[in-house]
This record gives sequence, structure tokens and C-alpha cells, in this order.
Amino acid sequence: MKKGLGLLVMLLAALVLAACGSGEASGDDGDDKTIEFGATTGPYSDMVTKALEPLLEEKGYTVKNTEFSDYIQPNKALDNGDLDANLFQHKIYYEAFEKEHNMELSEVKIVPTAPMGVYSNKFDTLKDIKDGSTITIANDPTNLARTLLMLQDAGLITIKDGIDPLRATIEDVVENPNNLKFQQIEAGQLPRTVESEDLAAVPGNYALAADLDLLEALVLEEMPDDYRNRVVVNTKDIDTKWAKDIKEVIESAEFEKIIDEQFKGFGKPTWMK
Repeated sequence: MKKGLGLLVMLLAALVLAACGSGEASGDDGDDKTIEFGATTGPYSDMVTKALEPLLEEKGYTVKNTEFSDYIQPNKALDNGDLDANLFQHKIYYEAFEKEHNMELSEVKIVPTAPMGVYSNKFDTLKDIKDGSTITIANDPTNLARTLLMLQDAGLITIKDGIDPLRATIEDVVENPNNLKFQQIEAGQLPRTVESEDLAAVPGNYALAADLDLLEALVLEEMPDDYRNRVVVNTKDIDTKWAKDIKEVIESAEFEKIIDEQFKGFGKPTWMK
């Protein structure tokens, strides 16, 4: 009888431990207040460790950040539960990715993002650009469209009416008063061309990776919010306490102060202005 009672106690203890453990998954609403972040190496990993982590620690969280060198694994790690949240992608990218890979992702909040810029070692201002100058631009559709929109905003080209500016191509350029010659290459190679070509339109993440100063660009893009990076989570987690706390931290004055001091030149989303 004593042996049977002992087995019953052990069984009940095991059930209690199992129940407690089920509420302690990383990022859950249980007792374990650990948030597993993922970000691409560079400025957005820095944003996690220098801005999000200290402010979330003030709320009692432990933040762990995993760095990635590609744009595929952060979403796969999020989907399979290795991460609670990631920071590296804009809306157009994550919506296409979740559709292609049958995921359900949601954004927590848009964050300040390093803008694309036109860089040159030959010209000091846009007015100095000579007729027939060569400008290197990205050859992928998303960055290409961003480049053309930036050049149009700067008055260097005009895109034909009725074209979705987020999907514009070279063929959609109808006015080019400086007769710019467009040379399309892979986006990651663009920083190298600042030395060799007249002008280079470099996305912000690649510019920072190459130690280019955002504030030294001849012009910086005023990017649409769809192109700004955001913290993304699995849709099932969007209403959790920890996801709401991430959102609250990003919306805080303390977060904006860190951005202003340590991420100079980053373009702020509409909600911040």
C-alpha cells in the first residue's frame, strides 16, 4: 500500500512538473522571461543588442540574440520555434516569404531603417553631376525599384505615369536630363563601385557594412514604410505579453534617443515623425 502511494505521489509530481514546464518556453507568458531574437549581422543586430535588449531588460526580460548572414534562415528559425522574434526584413519581403513557405508571420512594429543613398567620390553635390555619368544600381527588382524612386525624388529622372513605383524598371524611365548611364549589378557589390564609377546607389545595410557614412551620401532615400524593417513574430504570438512589451519599448522615448545617438542617418518610420 505504501509502495502504491509512493508511485501515486511520484506520478502527481511528474504531472505538476510537466505542467510548469509547458508554460516556460522561451518567450512564452510563463515564468521564463527570455526572448530569443534573431537579426542579420550588422546594424540590425546592433539595434537588438544596443537598443531593444537594455530596454527589455528593464522590464525583466533576458534577451538572447542570434546573428545570421543570410535572409532565409531568420524566418525559418522563427517558424520552427528556435526564435521568438527577428529583425532584418521589410513588409514586402516577409509577406512574400510567408506565402512561399506557408508561414504565418506578423509585424510587431516598424523600426528606423538605414536608407539607400547615392554615393560618389567624384561629385560633391547632385548639381555637380556631369552629363553622361555612370551610376551603378541594384539588379534585383526590389532594390531597383527603390533606386529609381529615390532618383526620381531627387529630380534626376522621371518615371512614366501610371507605373507602380514599387515595381518600376529601367524601361519605365521617361526623362533622364543628365543622360545617366545605368549599370545594374548585384546589390552586395555596389559599395565597391563607389571608387570606380561616377555614382553608386547603395542600400543602407550594404553601405554600413562597407563603412560608408550615411550622412556623406549625396542624397538619401525617403523610403516608403513598406521598405522599412520591422520586428516580426509568428502570428500566433502577436498578442502575447512579451510581444506587446517589445512594441511598447520600440514606441518609447528611450528607444528613439538611442536611435538618435547611435544610429545616425537612419530614416524614421511615419509613426515616429
